[in-house]
Amino acid sequence: MKQETALKLLKAGENVFLTGSAGAGKTYTLNQYINYLKARKVTVAITASTGIAATHMNGMTIHTWAGIGIKDAISEDELKRMKERKYLKEHLENAQVLIIDEISMLHAKQLNLVNKVLKYFKESDEAFGGIQVIAAGDFFQLPPVGKKEESNRDKFCFMSEAWVEAKFRVCYLTEQHRQGNDYLNDILNAIRGQSIAEAHLQALEQTRNQDVGDTFTRLYTHNMDVDSINFKHLNEIDQESRQFDAQCDGNEKLIETLKSSVRAPENLTLKKHAKVMFVKNNFDLGYINGSLGEVIAFEEDDEYGVLPKVKLTDGTTLIVEPETWSVDNDEGKTIASFQQIPLRLAWAITIHKSQGMTLEAAEINLAHTFEKGQGYVALSRLKSLGGLRLLGMNEQALQLDSLAIKADRRFQELSEEADVHFENADFTVQHKAFIRHCGGTLNEYEIERNEKKLAKSGGKQSFASATLDETRALFEEGYEIQDIAVERGLTPATIINHLGRLRKEQGLDISVASPGEESVEQVRKIYKRLTKRNDAEHFNDDGSIKLRPIVELTSPRMGYDQVRLALLFVE
Repeated sequence: MKQETALKLLKAGENVFLTGSAGAGKTYTLNQYINYLKARKVTVAITASTGIAATHMNGMTIHTWAGIGIKDAISEDELKRMKERKYLKEHLENAQVLIIDEISMLHAKQLNLVNKVLKYFKESDEAFGGIQVIAAGDFFQLPPVGKKEESNRDKFCFMSEAWVEAKFRVCYLTEQHRQGNDYLNDILNAIRGQSIAEAHLQALEQTRNQDVGDTFTRLYTHNMDVDSINFKHLNEIDQESRQFDAQCDGNEKLIETLKSSVRAPENLTLKKHAKVMFVKNNFDLGYINGSLGEVIAFEEDDEYGVLPKVKLTDGTTLIVEPETWSVDNDEGKTIASFQQIPLRLAWAITIHKSQGMTLEAAEINLAHTFEKGQGYVALSRLKSLGGLRLLGMNEQALQLDSLAIKADRRFQELSEEADVHFENADFTVQHKAFIRHCGGTLNEYEIERNEKKLAKSGGKQSFASATLDETRALFEEGYEIQDIAVERGLTPATIINHLGRLRKEQGLDISVASPGEESVEQVRKIYKRLTKRNDAEHFNDDGSIKLRPIVELTSPRMGYDQVRLALLFVE
């Protein structure tokens, strides 16, 4: 199916499954549709199954958006409590269109949960509460991680009740839109069709000694190989090592479950120049699950003693604070938690963890492939054959899951049927009716003005501005800092930082958040005293003052967040 036909069907308001091989233009088509909706003031939720895929769409994970976290089931009591969370309630009730990218990595149980949550919030028995759902992805990617006893039939979300209920119209994009005529596309399509020829195998074999430059990622099938390579490289660095041990609290069995599901190691050893990967999303600080970087220093910290400073591949530098993973009971109380620096060593990573990434260069070893689809996933991370060094592969390396093959053939048939029926059909009436149904605008002048705004911004809103807007909305509704932190799942320190930026960047009046004249005056005097001394140990590298010396000089002793807040009214 051509992109124009797929767009025509999307605009008609049906639930759509958008698929096709790498380079067929799935993300481009989605972005075209998103801008079409935004120009007509239709509320669209942009999500993906993983953090790294979410950044490509400038959205958030479906787990965060729907409030399901890592749950397999949600009780009625939990749904009621979710509806009490104002921000969650508003965005779930307002959404008219939901996009879920990289759908293949979403477990069937979790798609069922999204369906259940939307039905509850929309107070409708229709699939997904009656809103349009667009699922995009490719089921030749690896299936979602599940329990040991689960088969792929249990995990693939096209086998879920929600999928059947949604009656997805299949749009299988067939045109190739990647620049150039790279032979890697031919190899990937041959794997998809399970029609690998000798020429394909020879082309892969010839990359074994290929020079792929100095900045490449190593992809391996097994954690054991990855750990071995990472520790080898870490030991070769002639720098002092720093160890960060996870802080665990609560039910022991649940803690063990967290340890096995969280990607951050229980004991993390780092050195300056260590190559690292983030294993959690924190849009406020500018990293997501899969962001790569290098440790460039260790900074003394008032609360945590010492923290790693990481330079991301885009040049951004940041101090990495611990993150918390937790399990809550039915009353919303935390019964187990795991706190750790959200990093792991990344000279090498597993193929599973590479899903959703796009790599310029990679060294890949498929000699110990143990799951069908691993080879396809690894090779499809690359932009071209020139960036590949393939060390080896076994018989299973280029095979695909039989259920995925069967499903893909059916998806192609359904797409071809739709193509025959709708390629030349005029859907103008349906398009207008759907915009009206969503409460959007059909005013041509307004649409044109909105399109110009979108063109100016590239059609995107940054994570940083989106998350600031969420904090601003809650603050203007009268929420206290502590309550905003709870509502947004962030620390009070992050919310205070948001308020400082909102005042500076958007002129927000934050005077109601003042900790009081006495506190501000005391901090002001200490701040002036320390500034006059100009003692280097009291200041960070960027010139900002450290909190610890101020906290230690306050009387009665003030907390770090209280001092942090008072400084907003001093500087």
